[in-house]
Amino acid sequence: MRVVITGMGAITPAGTTPEALFERVLSGVETAAEITAFDTSAYKCHFACEVKDFDPTAYGIDAKAARRMDRFCQFAMASVSGAWETSGLDRDSLDLTRCGVIFGSGIGGLITLEEEHTKLMEKGPGRVSPVFIPMMISNIACGQIAMKYGFKGTCYATVTACASSATAIGEAFHWIKDGYGDVAICGGSEATITPTALAGFANMTALTHGTTPDTCSLPFDKRRSGFTMGEGGAALILESYEHAKARGAKIYGEICGYGTTSDAYHITAPDPEASGATLAMTAAIREGGITPDQVDYINAHGTGTAANDSSETLAVKKTFGDAAYKVSISSTKCVTGHMLGAAGATEAIITAMALERSIVPPTANLREPDPALDLDYTPLVPKERAMTYALSNSLGFGGTNVSLLIKKFAD
Repeated sequence: MRVVITGMGAITPAGTTPEALFERVLSGVETAAEITAFDTSAYKCHFACEVKDFDPTAYGIDAKAARRMDRFCQFAMASVSGAWETSGLDRDSLDLTRCGVIFGSGIGGLITLEEEHTKLMEKGPGRVSPVFIPMMISNIACGQIAMKYGFKGTCYATVTACASSATAIGEAFHWIKDGYGDVAICGGSEATITPTALAGFANMTALTHGTTPDTCSLPFDKRRSGFTMGEGGAALILESYEHAKARGAKIYGEICGYGTTSDAYHITAPDPEASGATLAMTAAIREGGITPDQVDYINAHGTGTAANDSSETLAVKKTFGDAAYKVSISSTKCVTGHMLGAAGATEAIITAMALERSIVPPTANLREPDPALDLDYTPLVPKERAMTYALSNSLGFGGTNVSLLIKKFAD
C-alpha cells in the first residue's frame, strides 16, 4: 500500500511554517544567537537556535491548557495545527478508529522537570504541581494530539534520542502500509534549551565552541567543533494513497522506505565502521524497491561533530559505492540547529519540499571543507537538480540509526 504526505507543519528557529522554514534553509542564513532563555555566563557554550516570540495561543491552544503543557508539548500541538490545516482533513468524514498518532521526543518535558525540582528543593514537596507528571512524560504530546483531533487508533511516543521523530514517521508509514490505519499524525518536538541540558551537552563536549553565529554549526567543515542546540516541533500527516485520492487531497510527497538499526557500539559515539547507518540506508532503499544509484539527494544527519560527519560519510560510501560521488548531500542543521527529537521530522519536511521543487538545500557555512570528507555536500548555495528519490538520515545516542526514503509524488 502506498503512503503519502498530505499535511506538514513546523515550528522551528528558522520559520513557523514549512514555506518559511524552507526559504530560510535555502538562504543559508543561520539562526544561532546568544541564548536568551537564561543566563549562560557560567557555561562553556552560549549559543543556540531558539524559537523566538512563540505564543501557543496563536495556534488554537487555550491559554489555560497551555499553562498545563510543557514547552515541548506546546511545540507539538502548534506544529500539528499547521499540518492539519494544510491537509484539508475533515474530522467528521473520518473513521477515527483508523486514525492514529505517533509522535516522538528525545527528552520530553525537561523545562517542567527542572522547574518542579527547584520547587521541591526550595519550598518542599507540597509545592510540586499536581500536573507535574502529565506535563513531563514524553508521550503526553501524543495524548494531547489524539484528544484534540479525536483519533482513536494507535497512540504512542517514540523515544530514540535524535532520531525520535524520524522513527515516528517510519512507524506511522508501516502502520498505514500494513493496513492498520488510514491516517496518521506523526513527527516530534523538543524544548531542551535549559540550564541542565546545556551543561550536560557542553560537559560531554558535544556542543559547538563557536563564538559567532557563522562559526557555530559547521557540518563537514574542518573547523567543526560540535552541534548547536535547537528546539521546536514538526508534524506530518500521512495517509494511504487510496484514502488521500478519494478525498482529492493535495499530496506533498510519498514515503517509500524506512530503515532502522542499532550500532550496538557505544552510548554516544557512532560506530567508526558505520555499519548501523549503512544498514539503515540500505534497508530503506531496498524497501522502496530501488537501487542506490537512483537516490538523488541525502539530507544528512550532519551534526557538525567530528565523529558523526566522518562516520556518516563512510556510511554513504559503503551504501552507494561509486554512486556516492554522484548523490547530492547537505546538512540543514547549519540553519535550524540540532532540534534533537524534532530534527528528523523537520528534515523530512525539508527533504519533501526539496524534491517537490527540484532544488538541493545548501550546507551553510561550509567554507573550509575537511579534505578527509570528499563527497558533494552542496556548500553555501542551493543547487537546482531534477530529483525523484531522497534519503533523510537521523542518528541518535544509544546507537539508533533511521533512514527514510522519500519520493517525489507522481500519480
